[in-house]
Amino acid sequence: MSKVFSVAIDGPVGAGKSCVAKKVAERLNAAYLDTGAMYRAVGLYMLENGVSLEDGAAIAENAGKARVDVRYEGREQRTYLNGRDVTGELRRPEVSLASSAVAKVHAVREALVNRQRELARGISLVMDGRDIGTCVLTDATLKIFLTAAPEERARRRFRQMNGRGVQSFEDVLNDLIRRDRNDMSRAESPLRCAEDAVELDSTSLTEDEVVERIVSLLMERTGGERA
Repeated sequence: MSKVFSVAIDGPVGAGKSCVAKKVAERLNAAYLDTGAMYRAVGLYMLENGVSLEDGAAIAENAGKARVDVRYEGREQRTYLNGRDVTGELRRPEVSLASSAVAKVHAVREALVNRQRELARGISLVMDGRDIGTCVLTDATLKIFLTAAPEERARRRFRQMNGRGVQSFEDVLNDLIRRDRNDMSRAESPLRCAEDAVELDSTSLTEDEVVERIVSLLMERTGGERA
């Protein structure tokens, strides 16, 4: 595709947004940005520095001390916190919960949303997160709200995280339900499907089938040739 385009993929935890977005970006020869990793990095900073996740004022006060950078090694995104590569630490359950807590704080969201918009300017980009279509890229060429049944999302997360401190499937499911509740009820940019988004339920679809559907939808929107 020759024209600049943007694809915004939102949805709850465990829906497969990151893996799908990476594959869509590869198919379309576009850049990919995992915004959730940026919030996880801020959450990790708060955990490592003893900032209470229940104290919004303290999170806001310390938000400026968490410098988050994104770099690429080939097509792989690496996330840095104050110059340290923390990519391998961001999927721990406690970091997931911390990211949901910091995402409620206006100062954190304002700083990261501004950075995400800067990264998206003038390039073809696939971006996934919780509020991409509703807040970050409100004029995206294509908006997708990717979801799946909670039990299926928990199974995917359990397979992904098995052996990294997760004790049981029930732990993962309960964490996912708690994340859903936090993300949908927060006052600052809550998780929701944009009015002009295509809702895509991946419960019974393979990852490749989801990718194919999104690529086809973009081709329909742009009139472009298939990648």
